[in-house]
Amino acid sequence: MRTSEKPAVNAAAGLSGPASRKLPVPPRERKPALAALAVLLILGGALATTMLVLRSGDRVSVVRVTQQVGAGQKFTDRDLEEVQIAGNGIDFVAWSARDSVTEGFAAVTILPGTLLTRDMVNPADSGLGAGKAMVGLALKAGQMPASVSEGDRVQVIFVPTRSGQGESRVLASDALVHTTGEESGRLTIVVDAAAAPEIVAFASTGEIAVAEVTGAG
Repeated sequence: MRTSEKPAVNAAAGLSGPASRKLPVPPRERKPALAALAVLLILGGALATTMLVLRSGDRVSVVRVTQQVGAGQKFTDRDLEEVQIAGNGIDFVAWSARDSVTEGFAAVTILPGTLLTRDMVNPADSGLGAGKAMVGLALKAGQMPASVSEGDRVQVIFVPTRSGQGESRVLASDALVHTTGEESGRLTIVVDAAAAPEIVAFASTGEIAVAEVTGAG
């Protein structure tokens, strides 16, 4: 009796169906541009941090006011002190320039502890000094020439609007136009301190006019 032998079948070759089908694996995509960008961002952040640390050590000497200085008052040495601050681009007055401060006058009232900027100091030749005062005017159409601008010299004239107030008269013959406002008719003028109260009083009732002094300024 013969036993028939069946040839061995290669198991691997005979597999079929889902088990024998492997899905293709896509090659991993490399993105060198993104990797380079990430490196640049990291380096940029590190550089910025380093610069901030370095700049925080840049100290400059500036002028600080130690006591109140009124508008128009002259600065003195005892009003000023030296302080160290981090340089930040603001136009503070350097301590090395303090002599120019003591030669000038306060443009506005300055409180103790204020770090001086150049806009807060009027030089000695600005017209605002001892015995002077700044007065703000809000004039109507016809009460001032349209050509008046900063630095001009003007007359300040009382123009009565009510009977019994007398005739027009000059209150300040050579006032300096310190600033002009964005709105038409707005002026800040420098006058003698003695004349300031009267000018303010008449300005409040609308009885002030300004005439430009030609050939001055």
